[in-house]
Amino acid sequence: MILDTLDRATLYHVLGAKFEKAFDYLRQTDFSKVEKGKYEIDGDHIFAIVNEYDSIEEAGEQMEAHRKYIDIQYVVSGEERIGHDFLGDKSPSKAYSETEDYMLFAEKPSFYTHLKAGQFAVFFPTDLHMPNLRIAGPVAVKKIVIKISVA
Repeated sequence: MILDTLDRATLYHVLGAKFEKAFDYLRQTDFSKVEKGKYEIDGDHIFAIVNEYDSIEEAGEQMEAHRKYIDIQYVVSGEERIGHDFLGDKSPSKAYSETEDYMLFAEKPSFYTHLKAGQFAVFFPTDLHMPNLRIAGPVAVKKIVIKISVA
């Protein structure tokens, strides 16, 4: 996993052209004018999901992981806490769904990150994550999740 700010995203262009395209999209888009929804950047290889929600309680939530896509989760406005851990040899509580590209894990996160506007987290298929968590109380969040195919 990677945690950083968008103004330093060029450091991660070394991860390949898909990352460069994804970070360029984040830097060049005025998200105050973009509605919730899914937006293609490069077909099924790179796409963005724009979401707005109130941060939530951790109780009852589970960590997730993906196989087909890497997540770049970028906070446009608001703030949230994200729980995360390493996949390692953990067993899913909800089996992997090929069509939805996720599986769930009941373990509690070993680490937490407080993401504020302008910050992002990158979660690879070996990284478990539990996003959207409130810090003190519910906060309105606008977040972009860029999905980058691993193939």
